[in-house]
Amino acid sequence: MEPKRLTGPEAGALKYDILTALTLIGLNGTTTQQMTVLRLTALVTARYNWRANELSVGQRDMARMWAVNERTVKREIKRLLDSKILTCKRQGVRGRVGAYVLNLAAIAKLSADQWETIGPDFAERMAGYFPQRSENVVKVDFTAASLPSGDPEETRSGTWRAVQHALRKKDEAIHNNWYSRLSLKLCKDRKAEILAPSRFVANYIQTHLFDELHHALEQEFGILDEIRITV
Repeated sequence: MEPKRLTGPEAGALKYDILTALTLIGLNGTTTQQMTVLRLTALVTARYNWRANELSVGQRDMARMWAVNERTVKREIKRLLDSKILTCKRQGVRGRVGAYVLNLAAIAKLSADQWETIGPDFAERMAGYFPQRSENVVKVDFTAASLPSGDPEETRSGTWRAVQHALRKKDEAIHNNWYSRLSLKLCKDRKAEILAPSRFVANYIQTHLFDELHHALEQEFGILDEIRITV
């Protein structure tokens, strides 16, 4: 699901966040990707039609803005389409300029691992724009490996793998995006400590997914008086 508040009283903050996410993609890419995203950011800032949700600028105008030739413009647009940062809304034909749309879902996915580098407030807003609660929403690919199927350790009670297996059965998308990044540091004396790879992941699970994690832990380890998620 993509946020729809592209115009209106709260749209200004969303636009800045989209531009920030684009910048993160560029800064964490190759030199070529950095230039591509810089050019797109300039184009979006100057010419994106937020009300119609489209970018409709002729290649000649793009070339003039970017101080390049039209061949470079075609190459850059192709690169942005291939990366899915842009999608084609309307093909350009003789006498009519083509139109492109910012693919907010792809921008979120490509920048998600870097949200926390901007700050927890930015990370929280982006997580709010792009919630990870069902199969119909954007899946942020954290490149976490799934548990091997058919492994008897998955279902042996009283193990962390059994906890992960239960969470994956409940909602595979949420498991792959969030729970699979966790590891169990210790569980004894009715206390559990879970390790998260970043403060953002720890905070998100604490505020959005803690009840499911708590239930799965107690199903395997019994009543727990304290569950801590640390980095």
